[in-house]
Amino acid sequence: SELSYQRASTLKMSAKSISTQGDGKTFEQLRQECLQKKKLFEDPDFPACDSSLYYSQSVPINFEWKRPGELCENPEFIVGGADRTDICQGALGDCWLLAAIASLTLHKETLARVVPNDQGFDRSYAGIFHFQFWQHNRWLDVVVDDRLPAVRNRLVLLHSASNNEFWSALLEKAYAKLNGSYESLKGGSTLEAMEDFTGGVGETYETKSAPTDLFNIMKKAYDRGSMMGCSIDITSSAESEAQTASGLVKGHAYSITGLEEVNCRGKKVKLIRIRNPWGQVEWNGAWSDESREWNVIDSSEKKRILQNSMDDGEFWMEFEDFKANYDKIEICNLTPDSLTDDTKRKWEVNMFEGNWIRGSTAGGCRNFIDTFWTNPQFKLILKHADDNNDKCSVVIALMQKNRRALRKEGLDLQTIGFALYEAPADEDHLGKDFFRYNGSKARSKTYINVREISERFTLPPGNYLLVPTTFQPHDEADFLIRIFSEKAAGTITLLLNTTKLQCSLLPPPMPSLPEEETDEEKGLRRMFEKIAGSVICLDRSIQVDNSGQLEFQEFKVFWEKMKKWIMLFISYDTDRSGKMSSYELRIALKAAGMHLNTKLLQLLGLRFADENYDIDFDDYLTCIVRLENIPSGVMCPPRHDLLLIMKQLFSFQFLLLSMNV
Repeated sequence: SELSYQRASTLKMSAKSISTQGDGKTFEQLRQECLQKKKLFEDPDFPACDSSLYYSQSVPINFEWKRPGELCENPEFIVGGADRTDICQGALGDCWLLAAIASLTLHKETLARVVPNDQGFDRSYAGIFHFQFWQHNRWLDVVVDDRLPAVRNRLVLLHSASNNEFWSALLEKAYAKLNGSYESLKGGSTLEAMEDFTGGVGETYETKSAPTDLFNIMKKAYDRGSMMGCSIDITSSAESEAQTASGLVKGHAYSITGLEEVNCRGKKVKLIRIRNPWGQVEWNGAWSDESREWNVIDSSEKKRILQNSMDDGEFWMEFEDFKANYDKIEICNLTPDSLTDDTKRKWEVNMFEGNWIRGSTAGGCRNFIDTFWTNPQFKLILKHADDNNDKCSVVIALMQKNRRALRKEGLDLQTIGFALYEAPADEDHLGKDFFRYNGSKARSKTYINVREISERFTLPPGNYLLVPTTFQPHDEADFLIRIFSEKAAGTITLLLNTTKLQCSLLPPPMPSLPEEETDEEKGLRRMFEKIAGSVICLDRSIQVDNSGQLEFQEFKVFWEKMKKWIMLFISYDTDRSGKMSSYELRIALKAAGMHLNTKLLQLLGLRFADENYDIDFDDYLTCIVRLENIPSGVMCPPRHDLLLIMKQLFSFQFLLLSMNV
């Protein structure tokens, strides 16, 4: 999990894409090098080998990596314009991606961004191609060579209906490289790829509980250039890609490519056009390619809508049949504008990045109240209502990062969600009691294991606290939050974003002279001298006189601090086990006058917590002494001899006895 710790910034989408190549070179630099050397490009970052195909198993087929010129005589990048018939699924279970690519072809301007037209098999051909994808609010330029997996000189993964057209196969390869391998593309949500093609905002509708004007919502989305997909739910893995009697496939991603209304026997009939990325297997019910319904509408209307209808995986069906057979619709809007009204807005965009780290900031959902409060918290300030009412329109989208690429490490999507609370004024990171006694003002509809979950809210102006979480505690992931608002959201403040450690404890009183020592001090002196002699040699940072040695008088200053730290530990070790929860470390350190940023807290949790997310007494002391002695915000370890005497003097049971606890 990358440690890209929380930050907040207002973003403007950059028109320039970022090269992802390991050597930092751009597509054009690499192509020119190859042309000068008269050598075809071979991508060192995504080599033509088995590991680029599969990570969890041996390659089941004897693939050969072939360049287009080895597969046909006259290869072309795009033949007669890129369209949805160029997408035919191969042996890989990535129908969700193919459905998104089919939708992409309907939007030429967006397509030109993802599939740049400055490449082909002409005089500038050098075996290198590039594609651009949106990732975590940046556009990335992904370079690939044109060696493609083939069997008996035929492409076996994504391919075009034309055997000499290769843009779609190369696009799939670039997307596989972005996500680590071809196998990492197995299974997914069409919405995920749609967002990566546009940087847009996703919404999901359940057809069985959708608004009554669902057709109008979808027609508006289509007219605005939104990309759409649909699917049929399954109740078990055995139903995956099972074909129904009506020609539809369960657990399979389809693209929505058109919506129309036609006059049929004096009535308006709503129709929807859908495409199966297999390039075959179609709906055989009413309004299918050869159905009799087409014979009762105007012939010119029939010709316009059907065009050159054939068995290409694309079909029309009546909208009511669509709702009865399909379960989920995914829409990716190029802007956050609502599809339920005609208002178009200019949106302000803000972004947060953060992490759920076990033992410190992976607190889980509100069911786990003891740790929920430790999740990252963000303050959202909505100062101004929308122009047309007294509320603020807000879209919140929570995305977990890089999970597909992490599959090869045994990691997959976490189950995620978020909640919004009314934030008290001038509060720091809110604790357990706040969430125990205050309900949320808004939240995501459900916790679900998808890459991004988004919700649209209408809220009164005010201060809000946004808490993104995984469902279970201790589940780790990096995340990104996009917040869209019609009016600038004032100040969006990341809580606990101090740049370095701040200590606010009052200094302990100077120790008494030897002749004025109490019985406790005399006993402490005898034990000190027995174990350490008269001095301890150590780092100068905790000494009074900078002599390089810690005398007993100086040690008594340290002991006064220690007593405060010890009492703090005991207060959080409720069962007297000698351990405290790592999730409580934030409170204990704050009570000790140490205000840490989230990055440092996460590192401390990773360093000192055990497998049960507990910190024992020895590690607590080591941690707090290190923090006490940080010069200029840089943590340095205490000397070994100081740690030794600490452990000899201050065993946990000894402390309980000596302090009468």
